[in-house]
Amino acid sequence: MQIKANGLTLEVEVSGPADGEPILLIMGLGMQLTAWPDALLQALAGRGFRTIVFDNRDIGLSTHFDAWGRPNLGIASFRLAFGMRIRTPYLLADMARDAMGVLDALQLDRVHVLGVSMGGMIAQHLAVDAPARVKNLTLMMTTSGARHLPGPTLRARRALLSRPGARNIDGLVEHSMRVLRAIGSTAYPNDDATLRARLERSIRRSYHPQGMARHLVAVAASGDRSPLLSRITHPTLVIHGRDDPLVPVACGIDLANQIPGARLELIDGMGHDLPPGLVPRLAELVISHCAQPAR
Repeated sequence: MQIKANGLTLEVEVSGPADGEPILLIMGLGMQLTAWPDALLQALAGRGFRTIVFDNRDIGLSTHFDAWGRPNLGIASFRLAFGMRIRTPYLLADMARDAMGVLDALQLDRVHVLGVSMGGMIAQHLAVDAPARVKNLTLMMTTSGARHLPGPTLRARRALLSRPGARNIDGLVEHSMRVLRAIGSTAYPNDDATLRARLERSIRRSYHPQGMARHLVAVAASGDRSPLLSRITHPTLVIHGRDDPLVPVACGIDLANQIPGARLELIDGMGHDLPPGLVPRLAELVISHCAQPAR
């Protein structure tokens, strides 16, 4: 379904029992709501949670910002390196207000929040800007954005910034598979046939690389959230892969250290994805965390 939130149209899907504990899941950079593994949503619903997923602005079936054009990532990187202001149509704080708008539209006062990658950055803003709307936080494969932290490996960076060789469905699927192989979990590989089918469904639903580029610029322009993190008082679980090539494990350790009382769960062999082999463990971690009393 589509809702109006923060002046935009956002695509939202709700599943699980109508009277279940609501959990808002915020997806990462350039990824649609379809990137949430069905097995994870089913596991949460099976334990009584009402899951809410949505397409972030500028991706999937939500409002796009194409009037701004495709940003020049080279110029944005240069300006970031020298502490200069980056031109962008929105920041992560604006995307957090979108999430609040989803809660308003669904008439949900307070929810569990799970954010992955960029979604975890958005969740940090949500917890700080609207603390009364959040019961607890699960932050997965994400970062504070502190400048001293290590960045992606060269292979991961090249994969993320690469472009497909062909613009037909097969070419786009092959490109997406190369990117996911470069950043994914080495110890929990995806079945190629299943991954290919999922990516093809996603691309046929929506393919919007300009939006992904603007997401990248929004992350860069939003800067370091470290000054905000001490204000997060919710029970917080930080989950991070020890082998994440895109957001290295030092980022997860730093994040947990900066949020008062946060619990850190490091997973051997996990990269920057949600592979089927890890979904049961991730689901149990989230469910157990959400069962903790809210502060």
